[in-house]
This record gives sequence, C-alpha cells and structure tokens, in this order.
Amino acid sequence: MDMSARAKIEAITTRIRERSRVEREAYLERIADAASKTVNRAVLGCGNLAHGFAACAPAEKEMLSGERAANLGIITSYNDMLSAHQPFETFPALIKEAAREAGGMAQVAGGVPAMCDGVTQGQPGMELSLFSRDVIAMATAVGLSHNMFDAAVYLGVCDKIVPGLVIGALTFGHLPAVFIPAGPMTTGLPNDEKARIRQLYAEGKVGRKELLEAESKSYHGPGTCTFYGTANSNQMLMEIMGLHTPGASFVNPNTPLRDALTREATRRALAITQLGNSYTPVGRMIDERSVVNGIVGLHATGGSTNHTIHLIAMAAAAGIAITWQDISDLSDSVPLLARVYPNGLADVNHFHAAGGMGYLIRELLDAGYLHEDVQTVWGEGLRPYAIEPALAQDGTVVRNPAPKISGDRKVLSTAADPFQASGGLKVLRGNLGHAIIKVSAVKPERRIIEAPARVFDSQQALHDAFKAGELDRDFVAIIRFQGPKANGMPELHKLTTVLGVLQDRGYKVALVTDGRMSGASGKVPAAIHVTPEAIEGGAISRVRDGDIVLLDAETGTLELLVAAEELEKRECDVPDLSANQHGFGRELFAGFRHLAGRADQGASAFAA
Repeated sequence: MDMSARAKIEAITTRIRERSRVEREAYLERIADAASKTVNRAVLGCGNLAHGFAACAPAEKEMLSGERAANLGIITSYNDMLSAHQPFETFPALIKEAAREAGGMAQVAGGVPAMCDGVTQGQPGMELSLFSRDVIAMATAVGLSHNMFDAAVYLGVCDKIVPGLVIGALTFGHLPAVFIPAGPMTTGLPNDEKARIRQLYAEGKVGRKELLEAESKSYHGPGTCTFYGTANSNQMLMEIMGLHTPGASFVNPNTPLRDALTREATRRALAITQLGNSYTPVGRMIDERSVVNGIVGLHATGGSTNHTIHLIAMAAAAGIAITWQDISDLSDSVPLLARVYPNGLADVNHFHAAGGMGYLIRELLDAGYLHEDVQTVWGEGLRPYAIEPALAQDGTVVRNPAPKISGDRKVLSTAADPFQASGGLKVLRGNLGHAIIKVSAVKPERRIIEAPARVFDSQQALHDAFKAGELDRDFVAIIRFQGPKANGMPELHKLTTVLGVLQDRGYKVALVTDGRMSGASGKVPAAIHVTPEAIEGGAISRVRDGDIVLLDAETGTLELLVAAEELEKRECDVPDLSANQHGFGRELFAGFRHLAGRADQGASAFAA
C-alpha cells in the first residue's frame, strides 16, 4: 500500500473525529447515563414487569423477575411476501431456543416494516421507500421502549431496513446489538442475461411473457437478490463494521450453517450484556473508525450509492458527522477489489465462493486500508473477521483462516493488483449543485459527457419520449423534482434500461437527477442525489431543453454551460406535484416530505 493513502485514511478519520467531538461526547454521556440504570427491568414497577412477562411460561417469569438472567429483544422485519425476509419466520424460535440453552431468554420486542424497491419500482409506493428507513428506526424505538431487554438482536437485510435498524439500535446505544442476516438466494438466471432481456423488452423485441419468465428465473427463491445492490451492500457493511458475527453475511438461507450462525449470534448477544464481563454497548462500539471501515468496504466492493445517504444518517445517530467529501476522499484512496454485478458478471454467491468477506477483510487489513483496532460484537479487533465459516460435525460453527489466494481473480483481486486504483464513488460539483456518481461500472471513455439537455419531470415522461423515437441522439437526461421534499426521492431504475439501449446504439448519454438510482446503477454515467433539489430552487430546476451540460467524472465537474446572469434570471419551473401527494399511503407522509433534510445530510426527517 502507498503509505500516503494510509496517511490520508488516518487524516480523514481524525477530521471526522474532530468535527464530531461535541455531538459524540454528548451522545456517549447519554448512553452512559442509560447504562447506569443496571439491569433495565430493575427500574420497572411490579405492574410494568407483570405486563411485560404476562404471556411467558412460569419458569420464564421466574427468570425475568430476577436480575441475573439476560433477556434479548428481537426486532424483526419478517414478512412472507418478500424473499429476503421470508426466512426470518423461523428465526425467533431458533433464537429463543438458543437463548434458553445459554441460560437466558428472548422475546420478540417488535416488528418493523420491510418494503421492497424491486416490487415498487416505478410504482407510487416507491415514493414511501426512502422514508421507510426513518419509520423503521421509529418502530425499533417503540419495540425497545418497554425497557425489558439487556441486549437486542436485529433481523433485517434489505435496502432501507438495515439502515433504519442501525439508527434505531444506536438510539438505544447503551444496549448491545447483534445483527443477524438471512443470506442471499441461490444463483438463478445470470444478471447480465436478465439485463439483456430487459433491454430487448424495452425495444419491443420480446414480449411480457418472455420478460416475466426471465425475471422469475432471476428472482426465484428465499433470500436477497443476488446482484450487489443496497441489500447486499448492507450485509457487507454490517460485517466489516463488526455488527455481524464473523462470516455471517452471505451464507444461503435454510441451510444448517445459516441456522448454526443464528444460534451462535444469540449466544454472543447474551455474552456481551451488562450482566457479564464483556459488556459491549453498540453506541460505544460503533465509533469513527468503524464508520470509516464501512466506507472503505463500500469502495473496495463497488457498493451501493444509497449508502452515501444512509451512512450519513446512521453515523449521525451515534453523534458522528460524516460528509460526501469524506466519502469521496476515501474513494480516491481505496482500490476496487471486487467485481460483482453490476460492476461485473458475478453475483454475491460467486463473491462468497471466491473468498467473500473473509478474504476481502484480510486483504484490506494486510494492506493497511482498514482500522484493525476497533471493537466488534465478537470482541477486540477486526482480524477475527478474516475467516471462512464452516459447519462442524457437532453442528456448531467453525472458522478457518480466509484463503490467501482468491478463488476467482475475475471476482476478487488483490490490493496490489486491484481492478482499479480507486473505489469509483465521486462527488461532482458545479453550478448545478453537488451530486454523487458511481463510475466503477462505467467505461472510462464514457465518464466525460458534454451534450444538450433533455428535461423531464418524471421517469415516465422520458419513457414516453423514448417510445416516440425522440431520443436517438446524444443528450443528458435531466430528471428533476425527484428529491426527498418533492416526492420522497424514489429510485429511478426504469431509466437504466432505456438509457442503456441508447448507449448501446452508439449515442453519448448521461443522467442528471435529484432522485436516486441505488446500488444497481450501472454502465450509464449518472449524476444522482443532486443537491439542492429542484423543489428547493436548486439550479437543476432552471435547466432548459438544449442547454449544454458537462458531466466530467474524472475531474468531478457538473456544469450547466449557461452564463451565470442568464441562469440567475430564469425562474424555477415547478410542475404540478399534487399527484405525488395522495394514494398508496403517500398522504400519510406529507410531514416526512416537509421535514426531510438534504441528500448530502442523510435525507432524514428527524430533527438535527
């Protein structure tokens, strides 16, 4: 490793620590005060406690009446419609059994909503997606507010669910927290083949029957989708930040090893409560170094752009202030070691088979890119995560050292010979505002686009123009009024296929939007999360058809090539947004839209 890169990582960590000092110290004081109440049930009145264990068996009531048996609160995102969350149906019973065997107890403290962007993509419900993160955090707080628990375990996987659970967990930072994943579904139709069929459908070359058949072969069973989007980026983050037990992220559901990992996570959660000798409150465990490790992992794997929003909100819940500039500067210093779709042809099962998280963590630790001296739910230091999990003959988990050689160099490379020298996430700046671009899947020759703007106020309007044959040219698509305050900042994946078709036809195309594209953003250059957003008077609201836009991902430039005095004279074009305010529950989220912060501040509805 270039020692200047190591020095830069240390410097960024130091500046985050200094920037956060006042808020972090106040946060740590709050959780220390909460921890000082000893066993939480000791502060409950008899009537409170009787309500809390009324449905328990007599032996369990006896345990909860004392002060020496630990009780785990289970926060679950289970539902049986969504593949990623369906496996959680059996987890509470496993956790309760494992807790009893270890001399403790577990109760389901509460459920949180889990919606799927794959189901709501391009639908009205997608406008609830980002705000569901804050709802999940609030639902977590409601579940834990009964003060019956010595630690909590969190069952969640996908897009907004894990960030919401993390925010909730850190709000109860005096409690230890262990995150328990369900794992990815087995490999189905290759992701590149699925994308090919989508493009053929967009061009009218195959019908709905063929498209549905391809989609069903890709998304075919229990577990997370196998591409490396936000859901699987979440799992990487939880492991590299020390919130999973080592090796837990990418073991398939409904397997003996998956169940063994769940039982083990339960025992570990009981072991790190205040009743034992290894008390590990999550709010103290997650610090500036842990957050930087998460960002390093995001860059090294080419992870989801959604985390440029979520990580800011997650860190803020622990009194830690990070910025897009921190994320971008770390990207400049961290090499890309993984090629997983959409940054390559492999899926997460191939990544896991090639060495997975254990290989990645070992490689990054050995090269000096990660802070090793962190605390995790497993204990001191990150080195114990450089392993490969397996099932012992007695049904427990054994861990072998991570392989020193990648099982597939097309999927996992080395720090000395990375796929590219930087992580691929950059901040763009210019008179259009600030934006994020993910270039790890964009070919170098497509990273600089200068072309006329074509302005739309919805992704459907762009689709209509495509179907009318109006977009066979070089252009920059401006999709505006898609930010948090306008309509909840939905993901705009319907654009990916159309713009990909046009790019494949040989046109120079790019996207500029105040909306999101998430972890599945791919080969088309996309300046996303533009801030300030259009509805707040951001310059993106004053772009006109035919204006020349420069998107330069090499220099980090996002410019509207219009004279400043001309741009200043233009009024903000605000379309009729009333259709976004009602139906599919959107009327219930008016307060969230009103309170939402900027994308570069975490897009949270919570007061600062």
